[in-house]
Amino acid sequence: MEIGFIGLGRMGMNMVKRLHEGGHRVVAWDLDMMKTKEAAKAGAAVAASIEKLVERLIAPRAVWIMVPAGQPTQDVFARLLVLMESGDILIDGGNSHYNDSVRRYQEASGRGIRFLDAGTSGGIWGLAEGFCLMAGGDRKAFDKVEPVFKTLAPKDGYLYCGNAGSGHFVKMVHNGIEYGLLQAYAEGFELMHASQFGLDLAAVSRLWNHGSVVRSWLLELCERAFAKDASLEKIEGYIADSGEGRWTIDEAMSRNVPMPVTALSLFVRYISRQDDSFGNKLIAALRNEFGGHPIKAAPPEGKGKQA
Repeated sequence: MEIGFIGLGRMGMNMVKRLHEGGHRVVAWDLDMMKTKEAAKAGAAVAASIEKLVERLIAPRAVWIMVPAGQPTQDVFARLLVLMESGDILIDGGNSHYNDSVRRYQEASGRGIRFLDAGTSGGIWGLAEGFCLMAGGDRKAFDKVEPVFKTLAPKDGYLYCGNAGSGHFVKMVHNGIEYGLLQAYAEGFELMHASQFGLDLAAVSRLWNHGSVVRSWLLELCERAFAKDASLEKIEGYIADSGEGRWTIDEAMSRNVPMPVTALSLFVRYISRQDDSFGNKLIAALRNEFGGHPIKAAPPEGKGKQA
């Protein structure tokens, strides 16, 4: 099918490439014209502006937004509301707060535009492995664009979750769980790193992925990270957070749901900006491995931590 795609960042570009390889006609645009040119080289049709992108699509149109959550998403959403027509489908695949998605669904519906919120997981590996997709909103709209979800996802890798906001709600909780998993691995490997045995942590990662109850893709990425830098000396243990962990804890508190592991892992990220540790270095390395999130180089010996 045909789809417009706005936002060609770490995941967006690979989504466009996967859609093109899957036989869909993609019309792409990004603020960075170099990214737009890259999409053109990958086989996508491209547009010089959002307005031109909408013009190049045949009605009823479908447009996927893949830009940072918050004001960037709101700005693109507002522009598309004016440009699109009744019966068109608008999909937000970024990490928007689910309450924002509920509001946008209502605003879009008031203009006859069908809205979907699509939580997207897959990081920089999505092109090869596929993206896990969690959709909420207009069910008929989802059925219409399901071929796009089927191409982007691996087998059984997408789900219509329910009413507007449910897709981004599920993705929010997904990322909260991710915080806890990363923290558990970080603490375990830090203890092994501090032991007297001089353990080969890449070998331990590899071992645990064969029959262990803690085997996972994250452990495979641990092995990759340790193979690159066994001591993680080149990485500063500064761990950013993109908001979903905070939202998950806020939601848990509002509903009286205890989430101590997730809460503590969030606070450890705050601590990481004040102190350095091997465990924090590992979390930073893993976030770079699965999502391409930037890492900070460790300051030269004798220098203070980066601001």
